[in-house]
Amino acid sequence: MNFKELVKSNRTCRRYDGTKSITRQDLLDLVDLVRYTPSGMNKQALRFAIVADEETNAKIFRTLFWAGYIKDWDGPIEGERPGGYILVFEDINYGKPMPEDIGIAAQTIALGARAEGKAVCIIKSFKKNEIKEILGISDNLNPILAISIGYPLEEVVIDDIHVGDDIKYYRDQDQIHHVPKIVTEDLLVKK
Repeated sequence: MNFKELVKSNRTCRRYDGTKSITRQDLLDLVDLVRYTPSGMNKQALRFAIVADEETNAKIFRTLFWAGYIKDWDGPIEGERPGGYILVFEDINYGKPMPEDIGIAAQTIALGARAEGKAVCIIKSFKKNEIKEILGISDNLNPILAISIGYPLEEVVIDDIHVGDDIKYYRDQDQIHHVPKIVTEDLLVKK
């Protein structure tokens, strides 16, 4: 698959194939990709925790808030939950990371997972203090993101829209997840 196909296939995934496991090595390989990415002022202030065991996965899952636009859905059911997580932290001993660094790291993890047939959900809404408690994280580390990882179970399609159209993602009656994306022509400020 070429790079454009990789990016287009890299959709947020909220339901995973629970019969396929994610290993600590799978997660470690994704974190390893991040160390090669750019970092503002070369601070490298991001730190990571990897979780792939069932017991800790269940604890992490209970701290997450899933799919704000999908009403009456509390997240994936048993058998459709992530096989692992990468938790992203800022290390205050190194100063605040550049916001761009966080995005670059998350997208690198997502693309790396997708290249291996996996999918992720980058989650910013979660109970940060509970995550620190569950993992026994030191005070100098502040949670920024929780990235769930697994093998995708859901079908996700992109719907072309124009500026001003409804941007809310949704699931149709067949449980196909639709993600509206503004067409390129409307993104350009100078043509």
